[in-house]
Amino acid sequence: MKAGRRQYLLGLGSNLGDRVYYIEQALTALAALPETNIPAVSEAFDSDPVGYKEQGNFLNLCLSLICELEPRELLAACLSIEVKLGRVRTVKDGPRTLDIDVLFYEGGAVELPELTLPHPRWQERGFVVFPLRHLLQTPALATDPTWDWLRTQVATSPVDGSGLRPWHGPTPWIKPTR
Repeated sequence: MKAGRRQYLLGLGSNLGDRVYYIEQALTALAALPETNIPAVSEAFDSDPVGYKEQGNFLNLCLSLICELEPRELLAACLSIEVKLGRVRTVKDGPRTLDIDVLFYEGGAVELPELTLPHPRWQERGFVVFPLRHLLQTPALATDPTWDWLRTQVATSPVDGSGLRPWHGPTPWIKPTR
């Protein structure tokens, strides 16, 4: 990795409108950030809502993102992408076109007023743990020692995956290889 480039693990979710469209648009917008690439994307999961239950199911996945942005800058970029794709914050844990969570940073822990890394509630959320489990086994990350500690925690997580189903619908963000 070039000097100044950092790896992050992010979680994406959508439960309003065309969920696949919003996830695909978010991935496109993230990949378009300066000096950014996305080496791996997890399988997607259809997830029951958590917290506020009176809403539709989510489509969730995790991804690895490598960029030159500092954590605060990446958070700002993610929030901007959410707004551009119609995110309106009205009800805590409520319906949304898009949610982008910065979950982990290869630089370790981050404590800012607006951002804590690792994400403080990731271990409680099956919609994060199960996509992470898949992501950390992708060829791009499976042998990366940066994430060995996380691979161990994810593998031993007590989260049972109830309310999660593997997504078998379209995944236009995953390009077939030849």
